[in-house]
Amino acid sequence: MFDGVASRYDLTNTVLSFGRDRAWRRATRAALGLSPGERVLDLAAGTAVSTVELARCGAYPVAADFSLGMLAQGRRRGVPLVAGDALRLPFADAAFDAVTISFGLRNVADVDLALRELARVTQPGGRLVVCEFSRPTWAPFRAAYLEYLMRALPVVARRVASNPDAYVYLAESIRAWPDQPALAARLVAAGWRDVAWRDLTGGIVALHRATRGAGPDRRG
Repeated sequence: MFDGVASRYDLTNTVLSFGRDRAWRRATRAALGLSPGERVLDLAAGTAVSTVELARCGAYPVAADFSLGMLAQGRRRGVPLVAGDALRLPFADAAFDAVTISFGLRNVADVDLALRELARVTQPGGRLVVCEFSRPTWAPFRAAYLEYLMRALPVVARRVASNPDAYVYLAESIRAWPDQPALAARLVAAGWRDVAWRDLTGGIVALHRATRGAGPDRRG
């Protein structure tokens, strides 16, 4: 499915988010608090536009994605690209100072295993930021947003996306995704510590931040 939307993926995201995708990428980079030279994994990086944003602070980012079509679109961006499964990451234990996943966690087959894998490849004390669609906190806004997801989003996607049917899945997966406290609880269960979140755009998106504990690796 993601191979099928790769060619116009970035344009479609910008149109469907009314241009807010750029601000969400900047907020993710800021939340990671990266220092020059730190190694950061950008999981589910897609075409690596998010990875380029991480490189702006002088960190050494690595883009990883399951979709070869997405990675092919990202070749021109000049960042390291790795094909890899979120449930079995092709990296050594404690390989990264920080890890992040943006709008990809809800697409993996086993969310909890993916969170444990992210912990495995992060150094003790390292940071995680999950940028993902979430639940608007103001009820009237939430109702309007859900209406947009189920009615307007597929219509807009048919005009700009290379595979509009994939965006029906997008809307459904967002509706089924856990709210902010529920995702925080899953992070804790996967071995992450100091879990907190910040709502963006009224809760359409949430940034969940966490720290890798010093205990033993928790493999699936």
